Amino acid sequence: MKVTLLGSGTCVPRLARSACAVLVETKASKILLDLGPGTMRRLLHCGVTIFDLTHIFLSHFHPDHTAELVPLLFATKYPDRNARTRLLRILGGSGFKRFYQALQGAYGDWIVLPGEQMALTEIDTLAGESFHFEDFTVKARPVDHRPESLAYRIEDAAGTVVAYSGDTDPCEGLVAAARLADLFICESAMPDGRKVPGHMTPGLAGQAATQAQARRLVLTHLYPPCDEVDIVKQAQGTYKGPVFAAEDLISFQLP
Repeated sequence: MKVTLLGSGTCVPRLARSACAVLVETKASKILLDLGPGTMRRLLHCGVTIFDLTHIFLSHFHPDHTAELVPLLFATKYPDRNARTRLLRILGGSGFKRFYQALQGAYGDWIVLPGEQMALTEIDTLAGESFHFEDFTVKARPVDHRPESLAYRIEDAAGTVVAYSGDTDPCEGLVAAARLADLFICESAMPDGRKVPGHMTPGLAGQAATQAQARRLVLTHLYPPCDEVDIVKQAQGTYKGPVFAAEDLISFQLP
């Protein structure tokens, strides 16, 4: 499994940090976790096109996590509507179909793909759900940010696990998603001492990683104040494993 942080930033426009997106590559699948602005260009830096994607999982519907969905679907249709040869599965939490229908109300058929090219699945956020695909499984667990918010736990055929928090406050669902993960990608929007509602800090991310016994921690979704302090050191105050501050296009090859 290869995991690449396509976007380590937020809604704040920055040259060095695109908005939230993670690419997970297994033997048979190319999976996007969120797709904020800038995702498609970052994919090209990795040698991946939009036609290579097999799955998209949305953590919630805020624009810095979903804004590239419309351009991606539009680009899939034009100029060559036959370029996509595999089904693209797009999954999101409760209300996802209503969210897509609202986008379709604005953009019409420009974002509607043929049935053999796209399938939408709405996940029950309250209960959480698990799904089995060709060479990986995913568990979606509710977290504390928006009513539709989900953290994701992806496990490949070899048993390697990557967990992705989305946006959240500390909660049981976050720890459950990250349990014994080989790589735990956790949002740490603001430094310790500057926490905002609905988001984590490095110290809180470290606590969640410790509770989950995750093997490695990556701090992402970083607002500009995070670049002014040593967020890795802050996380190491509550977590003794390896800690990384995310950068766009940083990759991890997991066994």
